[in-house]
Parts: sequence; C-alpha cells; structure tokens
Amino acid sequence: MQTIKADELPENPVESTNFLSELMFCFAMPVLFKGRKKTLEQSDLYRPLKAHKSDTLGERLCTAWENEVEQRSIKKLPPRLGRVMMKVFGWRMFVAGVLLAHQEFLTKVTQPICLFGIMSYFAGVDRDPVRAQLYAAGLIAGSVLSVSIGHPYMLGLFHLGMKMRVALCSLVYRKALRLSRTSLGDTTIGQVVNLLSNDVGRFDSVLIYVHYLWVAPLELILVTYFMFEQIEVSALFGVAAMLLFLPLQAYLGKKTSVLRLRTALRTDERVRMMNEIISGIQVIKMYAWEKPFGKLIEQTRTKEMISIKQVNYIRGVLMSFAMFLSRIFTFASLVGYVLLGHVLTAEKAFFITAYYNILRRSVTMSFPQGIGQFAELLVSIKRLETFMHREETRIPDKSIELNLTDKDKQPETIKNHGNGDEPKCNDNDESLIEFSHFHAKWNSEATEHTLEDINLKLTRRQLVAVIGPVGAGKSSLIQSILGELPAEHGSLKVNGRFSYASQEPWLFTGTVRQNILFGLALDKHRYRTVVKECALERDFELLPHGDKTIVGERGASLSGGQKARISLARAVYRRADIYLLDDPLSAVDTHVGRQLFDQCMRGYLRSDLVLLVTHQLQFLEQADLIVIMNNGKISAMGTYASMKRSGLDFAQLLTDRNKSEEAADDNESLAGDIWDRVSMSSCSRRDSKGSRQTLRNESFSSLSSMTDSLTQDVSPQETRAEGKIGLGLYKEYLAAGSGWLVISFMVFLCLGAQIVGSAADVFLSFWVDKNKNIAASSTDQMDLYYFTALNLAVIIFTLVRSLLFYKLAMRSSTQLHNAMFRGITRAAMYFFNTNPSGRILNRFSKDLGQIDDLLPTIMLDVVQFFLTLTGIIVVICITNPYYLILTLALGIIFYYIREFYLKTSRDVKRLEAVARSPIYSHLSASLNGLPTIRALGAQKALINEFDNLQDLHSSGYYSFLSTNRAFGYYLDCFCSLYIVIIILNYFINPPENSGEVGLAITQAMGMTGLVQWGMRQSAELENTMTSVERVVEYDEIEPEGEYEPKPDKKPPNTWPEEGKIIADDLSLRYFPDPQSKYVLKSLNFEIRPM
Repeated sequence: MQTIKADELPENPVESTNFLSELMFCFAMPVLFKGRKKTLEQSDLYRPLKAHKSDTLGERLCTAWENEVEQRSIKKLPPRLGRVMMKVFGWRMFVAGVLLAHQEFLTKVTQPICLFGIMSYFAGVDRDPVRAQLYAAGLIAGSVLSVSIGHPYMLGLFHLGMKMRVALCSLVYRKALRLSRTSLGDTTIGQVVNLLSNDVGRFDSVLIYVHYLWVAPLELILVTYFMFEQIEVSALFGVAAMLLFLPLQAYLGKKTSVLRLRTALRTDERVRMMNEIISGIQVIKMYAWEKPFGKLIEQTRTKEMISIKQVNYIRGVLMSFAMFLSRIFTFASLVGYVLLGHVLTAEKAFFITAYYNILRRSVTMSFPQGIGQFAELLVSIKRLETFMHREETRIPDKSIELNLTDKDKQPETIKNHGNGDEPKCNDNDESLIEFSHFHAKWNSEATEHTLEDINLKLTRRQLVAVIGPVGAGKSSLIQSILGELPAEHGSLKVNGRFSYASQEPWLFTGTVRQNILFGLALDKHRYRTVVKECALERDFELLPHGDKTIVGERGASLSGGQKARISLARAVYRRADIYLLDDPLSAVDTHVGRQLFDQCMRGYLRSDLVLLVTHQLQFLEQADLIVIMNNGKISAMGTYASMKRSGLDFAQLLTDRNKSEEAADDNESLAGDIWDRVSMSSCSRRDSKGSRQTLRNESFSSLSSMTDSLTQDVSPQETRAEGKIGLGLYKEYLAAGSGWLVISFMVFLCLGAQIVGSAADVFLSFWVDKNKNIAASSTDQMDLYYFTALNLAVIIFTLVRSLLFYKLAMRSSTQLHNAMFRGITRAAMYFFNTNPSGRILNRFSKDLGQIDDLLPTIMLDVVQFFLTLTGIIVVICITNPYYLILTLALGIIFYYIREFYLKTSRDVKRLEAVARSPIYSHLSASLNGLPTIRALGAQKALINEFDNLQDLHSSGYYSFLSTNRAFGYYLDCFCSLYIVIIILNYFINPPENSGEVGLAITQAMGMTGLVQWGMRQSAELENTMTSVERVVEYDEIEPEGEYEPKPDKKPPNTWPEEGKIIADDLSLRYFPDPQSKYVLKSLNFEIRPM
C-alpha cells in the first residue's frame, strides 16, 4: 500500500489565502519558486483541498446515486447518472454559466464599440477628444477585466471538472468492489481502466465549452444588432455564412462522438488484450509466443487507428475552420457592403473585423467544440451508466462491521478469549454451516447446475476435508459459503464470521506485514503466533527486510510456497468462527505442508470450523469429516475410518482422468473462467494439476537462495525523466511517421498559410486608406479580386496543412505503439516482476491515448500560434517600426516567464503522471483479488487506500492547474500593458492614416488571449511530450536476447536429434545487477532421454 499519505503533505496555501491573493494567483508562487531551485518530488506538493477530497466527493456521489436508484426503481425506470451529476454539481455549473455570460457581454462585446469610437476620432468623423479618451479608457478597462476575471474563472471551472472526475472515479471503484461474479465475467480490467483514464477524464475539459451552447447564440444576436447599425443589411451576409457553417460543424461534432464511441470500444479491446498479455507474459515467453501475440495486438491497434484517424481528420477540418472562418465572414460582409455601392471606411472595416473575431472564438470555435465535447461526454456518461447498472453481489459489506474494534466485532453469542488462541465457545453442537437441498449455477442460462442437491451440516471444532477430482465443485462449494455463488433452489445458513484463503494466492503491492494484516490493527502477540504457525519465521529471516520487505503486485518477488503461506496467514490472523481454506497445501513442500496441517489447522484453529479443500491424501486420516465431491454433488461423506470400511479408493477418485476432464469442461469452466477472464494470471483449474506439481517441487534451499538475492525492494518507484524535453524527442516523434521530404513540404504549407493570411490583413488596411481619397460609390474592382484571391489561398493552404499534419501524426503514433510493444515483449522477466501491471497499462492506455488524441492537436496549435504571433508582430511593426523595440522587450519578458514556469510545470506534470499509475494498479489488483477482499471484509480499507491514491494524484493535478493558470495570468497582464502602450501612443503621436490605428489595435487585441494560450499550449506540448518520452522509454528497455540465434550459432535443421539437457557449470540470478547473488550456483548435470 502507499507509503505517502496525502493528509501528511503540507497544507495548500490557497486554504488560508485572502481574496486578492487568490485573484492574483499568489498562492501558486511557492511551488513555482521551489521548482526553480530543485527537482520537485511528491513530498514538495501540497495536501489536497478539502473541496476535492476523494472520500468526501465519493460518498456524496454514492449517496446521490443510491437515492436515484431507489427513487427510479419505485417508478420502474432505469437510474440516470447524468441526473445524479446534476443534483450534486448542478448549482456550481449554473453559477459558472452566469459568470461566463457576464464576462462575455461586459468585457468582450463592448471592446469593438470602444475601438469604433477611437477610430472615428482619428478619421476626423468625431473630433471630441474627451469622448475619444473615454472610449480608450473603456477599451483598456475591458482588456484588463477580461484578464483579472477570466483566469480565476477558468481555474474554478477546471477545478469543478476535476471534482466531477474524482467523484466519478470513487463511484466506479466502489461499484467495482460490489460487482457480482457474473457481472465481472462480462467486464475486463482493461474496460474499467479505460473508464477511469479516458471516459471519466472528459470531465476535466468539457466544462470549458459546454456553457457556450447557450451563451454563443445570445452573443450572436447582440453582435448582429450592433453590426447592422453600422453596415445595415451587409452584416447579415457574414452572419448567414456563419449560420450555414454551423450545421456542418454540428454534423462533424456528432460524427466525432459516434467515432469516439467506436474508438473507445476498440481501445477497451486493446487495453484488455494488453492486460492479459502482461498478466500471462511468463507463459508467453516460455512458449515463445511474442510474435503471434504481437500480430494480434497489431491487428487490434490497426482497427483502433482507423477510428482515431477519422476523428483526427475531422479535428483537422475543425481546426482549419478556426483559422479561416472569421475571414470568410468578414469577407462576405465587407465585399457585400462594397458591392451594394458603399465606400468602405477604416472604422467600419475594423469594427466588423473585431466583432467577427469575437464571434469566431465563441460561435465558430467554442460553440461547435461544445457540441462535440458534450456529445462525447454523453457517450462517456452512457458507458459509465452501463457499468453502474451491472448486477451487484448480494454479499453484505463486512468492512462496515470490521471498522469497529476487535471486541466490538464479536457477536454476543460468541465469547472472545484473549487473542483468539483459546477456544471461543464450548458448544460443539452449534451448527455453523448448513446446506439443505442446495442447488446453484454460475450462469443462470446454463442447463446443468454447478452444485446439485448439497446437504451438509457442519459444527464448531471440526476439521472438514473436501476432496474430489479437478472440476468436481470443491471451490464452488466454498464460493457458495462466501456468498459469491447464490442459491437457485434450497437453502444455505451460515452462522458466525468466516475467513478465507483463495486457491490462487493473491497479494497486493505492499509489505509482507501489510498483506497479512490486510487493514486490521496489529496485535503483536497474535501476529507472532500466526507467523510461527504458518511457518513464515524462517522466510522472514531470509527476506532482506523481514516482514517489511515489499512484494510485487502478484507477489512476484516470492516463491509459490511463500505466497500460499502469506495468504494462509492473512486468513488465520483474522478472528473468525469458520476458516475456508481452498487448497493452500498444494504449493508448499511436503514437510512444510505437514507443519501447517498439524500446528495451524489442527492446532491453532482447533476450536473453530476449518473447511479444507485438498489433494493431499496423507492428511485425510486426521480429518474429523471427509466430503467427497464429484460433478457438483457430494458422492460420499464420513470419517476416514468409515470411508475405509466402505472400500473407497481415495487415490482413484483424485486421479480419474475422464472425470477430471469432463468436470473441468462442463462445470468449473463456468466458475473458474469468470475470474480467468478478469486476468490471465489466474491459472484455469484445468491446468491446476500441472501447476501444483511444479509448485510442489520447489525446494526450501532454492527459496533461500532466491530471497538472499533480494538486495532491494522489488517494487521501486516509477522512473521519471528530468530536465527539458530535448529536440531529439521531437525529431524522433516526427521521423517515426514520415521522411524529411514530407516534413519539409509540411513546413512550406504552414509558412504559406500564415504569409497569405497576414497579407490579407495588411491589404485590408491598404484598401480602406486608399478609399479615403476616391469619390463616394466608386471603388477599384481589382482590389476586390486581390482580396478574394488572398482569402481563397488561406482556405486551401490551411485545409491541406491540417489534414497532412494529422496523417503524419497518426503514422508516428502507430510506430511508437509498435516499438513500445516490441520493447516490453523483448524485456526480461525481471522488468515485469518489478513493474506492476497498472504501471505498464498506464503507458498503453493514458500515455498512448494522449499521443493519439491530444498531442497532434496541441502540436498543430503551437505551430499555428508561433506563426500567427510572428504574423501579428510583423503587421504591427509595418504600421510603426518603433513597435519593434516594445515587442522585443515583451518577447524577452515572455521568454523568462516561460522558462521560470516550464521547469516546475514539467516536474509537476511528471509527478501527476507517476501518481496516476498506482490508481490503475490498485484497481487491477482489487479486481483480481475480489473474492478475498469481500470474504475478509477489506472493502473499507481498500476504498480508503484508493481515496488516498486519488488525493495524491489530485495534489499534483491541482498544482499543475494553479501554476498553469498563474502563468497565463501574468502573460496576459503584460499583453494588456502592450495594448495600453499602443493606444496611448496613438493619442500622443497621432497617425496619418486611421487604418493604421485599427490594424495595430485589432492585431494587439488578438494577442491578448493568443499569447497566454499559445505559451500555455507550448508548455502543454512539452508536458504532453512526456507521454512520448515515457513510451520511448519502454522501447529502450534492455532486451533479453534475439529471437533467432546468430548464423554461426544456429543449430542444424535436424536439431534436436534427441531430447537431452546438459548444464555445464550453470549459475543463474533473478536480478541483472552483477552484485546480486546467484540463485542457482555452478550446476553440473545431464538429463538423458529414457
């Protein structure tokens, strides 16, 4: 379990900051300064805010969901997750919408009116300097207010989205712990991981756009009215063009959501397959199946990429719209105005341009984005809702009772003697388990029952041995007592508490002690006794850190026997009346098995009921009762002596091949394979006999050698790179998808699009200034042709550029995935033993998802930003070359702010990514060990651990959000200062042409949002490139060796002539470290064919 507790981190300064400090993002400064001096670690971040604590939000959403289920079930209607989310977070969403509307109408819509007033003054239309100065003050105030209000608003919005995500993750995890066995059979770990990583993650970004669905239409109506006042009916031409584009954008948005659902399903399939490959990698490597599985994954990835490619092409078209739509609308209105016989003036041209720039952002960008994001959100909610509708287990949550003290836990009828070492009750006649004509089956549609007509009554102080061939229903009998297998007919009564040790020992990532205590308080006397009775004392001496040694996710650092005994110790440590032990002796050596049976099961647990499933015939003689099962029925029952008298041959019962195979195919496949489908690591019971034989052969001496070689904790912290993202990584990403000739053509298209775009802006200023000197109602027709040609060129260049870029990005993504898959399949087993599956899956789900979805868009955005910024600077400096000095000063300030921010941002983003992996690992481990978790009532402890992991992730994510917003805020402050200087300069040094004023101010106003967005996107690009870095890191894992031997070492085609193994001075170690000790030392032997 996690060693760092989120509550132990220092308090976040935002908890105690004042309003002004919060408005100016002063609370984000300590992290930024700390990140500048050193590489940030998890302990350098702050405690999660009370507002986004996982347990609080999870409980609120769970309570609301349960109320919804209750209310809708009365009406016989399915519960709706969307309704629940609105009940919990609806009010905050409403307030956010109202604030957005005020911000848009007060600061954005008023700016072009002020600009028109300033330009009228410089054009000589309105000569009142006081009015002009008031307009200038209004323009400056609007610019400053949009910065000082906008950024805190955006942080609040992101924070709200984050709270929704945290609450939903908690809800999904709590639901996962309640899934019935049948439901879990239809659900894979990959699907649930995808729900947490991709579907729930949509809430982080969707709230930015969703309110534009109603704000944008209102803004459109108001702006159309203002434009109609100036250019009359011509205003409607541009608005009509805008409205004609909206259905196309809406269609593309809807198409995106359909494709997104298809992509999500295919990603689910790929992640599920990857989870199975990672879980079963040892078997895959043993049979050299890497290439066949590689082809399987490649086919799945190709299907996924077809959907992603279509989504990204649509994104490319929508991004191109952002570049040229406002130009089309401005072109339609201005050219229409000229063609109707009017002369275009500077103030009218730039008034219309400024308004269409506002409408471009809200109506043509945010509104369609809102439609697309909202549609995708509905798909995600539907997928989450489907998961929440899955059938739940009927087993009551024991963790609620176990949350009390040990004394409180004891029922009134059962006395607690000391530490549980003495008998709890002397009433031997008390019936603890009673089956009466019990019938049950795993699949309700199956014709045959898994358990049929079971009649069995068990009392205290009994050791009951359950035997039978593989697939006879022994484990299903235990699962029915646990409540996992409900009755179809008949009845089952269980009186008293039970504890359980599973057939496949399940361990989670944590210390050996944590695995034994499993959430209970440490009782030193009982713990020492249990460790002794379960023959773990010698192991603790051998382990480098004793019971504080970290074990891997599947107990990867331990032998099979150790895992089995730790699993048994966990069951025995819990005080219970009934101990259900599902074949714990098969994985241990004979003499250890005898010790466990005599000292633990017959000795320490003598006062309780012990139900032991076993294949070890030597222990049957000392059992109080023997139950023989076959084909789901009890074929015989009695003491060892009575069975002997009846002439039953036990050995024949256990080794009957026909019975074994039939039962495994017909019966246990229904029960066992449900868990096998969750994880390939659970060996099917059809193979259990072979696996047991292998485990039995593990000697204690080899165990000693292996544990001596453990020189460090097996599960180290996830590695993370430090410092800048180098140019080499960008080169590797781009070169993965195409050659340099194609990349050069791409660069030409990007430059060409910007050059023609800036030329169109400069030409408009030239045109309106030229119109001042010509007679009314006459204009040069060639100017119209030039203006039209420039706008058409922008459209063509932009569309081709976007589509080609996305094509290259998709190729790169495919190549990177294939390289990463090759990297991990070629890795040695040491890599899998020291890296939990959640950590590896994180790179195949979240990191790869970012490379597929986010990275191409962000990269194109950054390229577009730098080109647009260059274009703006060139245009402003054309109007007044002295602005170049101001621009250079501003550029130097921006560079230092960016450098100051970036180091911290990279570290925080990496910490956030590293903190995400344990959430998936914890989920994966929980689903694999669900029967044990529910049997031992550990749900509460695991939910607390999940909440802690979420809080640690929230700590990093909120630090990232606040530093990101602080960065944008201070950049925009300097941009506002830039606008102020330009406006004031025109009042101090009046220009010759009013067109120059309009061009410079509209371009500078465009910079305000653009610079902070572009700089943050460039920082976000570096942060997102950490996903490429993490993927490439797995491509560079040291391989274990070539698939094929070198030609000079290749055996002849006739090899092997005979089956023979020769070991000549063979020494092997588990760890690649040359300092680690050998497990097998100087072995010399020869195995000849019979």
